[in-house]
Amino acid sequence: MRPAILNPLFALVTSLPGVGPKQDKLLRYLLDRSETPRLVDLLLHLPTSVIDRRARPTVHDAVPGTVVTLEVTVDRHRPTPPGRSRAPHLVYASDDTGDVLLTYFRAKPGYVEKLLPVGEKRYVSGTVQVFDGTLQMVHPDRVVDEAGLAKLSGIEPVYRLTEGLALGSLRRAVAQALQKLPALPEWIAPDVISRCRFPPLAEALNRIHAPLELTDILPDGPFWSRLAYDELLAGQLALALIRAQLRRPAGVRHTGDGHLRNRIIDALPYALTSSQQEAAAAIAADLQQPVRMLRLLQGDVGSGKTVVALLAAAAVTEAGKQAALMAPTEILARQHIKTIAPLAERAGLRVAILTGREKGKERRDILARLAAGELDLLVGTHALIQDDVIFKALALAIVDEQHRFGVRERLALTSKGEAVDVLVLSATPIPRTLVLTYFGDMDISELREKPAGRQAIDTRAIPSSRLTEVIDGVGRAVDAGKLVYWICPLVEESEAIEHLTDATTRFESLQKRFGDKVGLVHGQMKGTEKDRVMAAFAAGEIQVLVATTVVEVGVDVPAATIMVIENAERFGLAQLHQLRGRIGRGSEASTCLLLYREPLGEMSAARLRVIRETTDGFRIAEEDLKLRGEGDVLGTRQSGLPGYRIARSEVHSQLITQARDEALRIMRDNPKLAGEQGDALRCLLYLFERDEAIPLIGAG
Repeated sequence: MRPAILNPLFALVTSLPGVGPKQDKLLRYLLDRSETPRLVDLLLHLPTSVIDRRARPTVHDAVPGTVVTLEVTVDRHRPTPPGRSRAPHLVYASDDTGDVLLTYFRAKPGYVEKLLPVGEKRYVSGTVQVFDGTLQMVHPDRVVDEAGLAKLSGIEPVYRLTEGLALGSLRRAVAQALQKLPALPEWIAPDVISRCRFPPLAEALNRIHAPLELTDILPDGPFWSRLAYDELLAGQLALALIRAQLRRPAGVRHTGDGHLRNRIIDALPYALTSSQQEAAAAIAADLQQPVRMLRLLQGDVGSGKTVVALLAAAAVTEAGKQAALMAPTEILARQHIKTIAPLAERAGLRVAILTGREKGKERRDILARLAAGELDLLVGTHALIQDDVIFKALALAIVDEQHRFGVRERLALTSKGEAVDVLVLSATPIPRTLVLTYFGDMDISELREKPAGRQAIDTRAIPSSRLTEVIDGVGRAVDAGKLVYWICPLVEESEAIEHLTDATTRFESLQKRFGDKVGLVHGQMKGTEKDRVMAAFAAGEIQVLVATTVVEVGVDVPAATIMVIENAERFGLAQLHQLRGRIGRGSEASTCLLLYREPLGEMSAARLRVIRETTDGFRIAEEDLKLRGEGDVLGTRQSGLPGYRIARSEVHSQLITQARDEALRIMRDNPKLAGEQGDALRCLLYLFERDEAIPLIGAG
């Protein structure tokens, strides 16, 4: 149950005066909510910058190009002439030192006269420019009288907006939400508050949304840092509660005598790398321990994680138990089953796949076999956590690309068995600080070698002015029977983003040149249609596959040896690395061409340099973290901590460690979150939506 004291903050934004259905729709989009946002969502949407209206020069001393607030007398109006709607309404105003022209385009008749009455004194605030030798202010941001000036904020916050939402209406909504802020208990320990010099929560929110100084909204300042620490502490405490639950003594352990694992290893067409052997041994050891396993297996593209995961599944099958492998997309789930099925068959392991596509009788049959214990390993998507999916004896949950799943999905899967062990796979090597932030205190296995036979990839950066040469080169490759990926950043043309090539347009232009040898695949296509095109590409029936980043993970076509990435400067390092990992999977040498638009920004140039220099995913992840924060390392958001709205790794990395230490101390001293301090911490978990961990307190 959410603490009652928080109820005012969880009221819907539509309960505020002036926020109607239209604003509701825009705020949902802006705040990334599927339902009507709450006041707490508004308050945690922090400003990106400020406008300083404190400069109060005379007209003569106003500096062109700056924001000023002028005290003027309105002299006369020159309204828009009839029949010339594009001409502006001009207002001539002055002070003792000079004249200023206030310009309004497309003004409603009578509106400007009422706002600026002739002969009256008014205060106008906005950016001034010189036009034809006259000082001018186009569409002043503020026009107020003496009484209004007293209320005019000297420093105004500026927020990220969405089309159709005015800055003024968002500011008014936030100001109203601040009025509803209840007096919340303090959840941060006194020693942490004094050491970090954190202000109280209410002061932090008020100073960020109604700044008194320009520095109040800086992420490294005390007000933002206080909120970042709250958010990190909520995340770390939720992880610690889940870890305590997962780490409970586990009773019967899940590992057999090794006979199935030996059969799988014998069926492999190559020897396991030494890091695969080490990871498999570490997992087997975990499965024998009296506490549940919680291990992260991270390895680069093509380092052989699926085989290690299959060996883990075989270990629990030997003990008569079942395993599940959950992937974030259908393409990935089908890719796993493609690798697993032939090996499982030779070892006598019974496997099946369950996604949104398996329906009717087929789905009922799979569920019946699962419940009867006639399936050893079920691979699938979110479909695995639906209520009607019942395992006879689930002992191991393997979660792929974990950062795309929230804590809820992890819990939903592990709740389908008794004392379930957890193995998390990540195809993006994640730097240590991020592992702590996102997964809590996990054991880690790393696969650092490439399997035998992998070819080096020649990576080159080429300006898009040489596009014709690149297409000619692709033509020669097609004539030689080669398979080519051509990656574009967008599915179809977008007015919002100029200069980006969309996959549909590129497909049409390449089709004119190469005819039916070209295929198209993107995320808006139906799954069956995507699979049909991918299968035709894998079979060599089409030789050029134009695609969006839908092929970023899990697509395996060993015969593809060339990749062209258009607008490469728009992709993050991890994404470029993932995409490039689709080639170089067979025995032939491969080439990756990064097409970029000039001029290149500093950050883009640095990214392209790193990707050309190395194919080591671990080094790329570290460089990515340095360059742009870890949203991109984890491939979910462009910057900022994944799953966090306020905390930023480049600014708050010390706070991550502090929050983790504090969460561990709380688990040691007050694991049931009892008493006043426990109540305050429950408020924190609900406020930052980490409350999924609360039912675990004192559970089992």
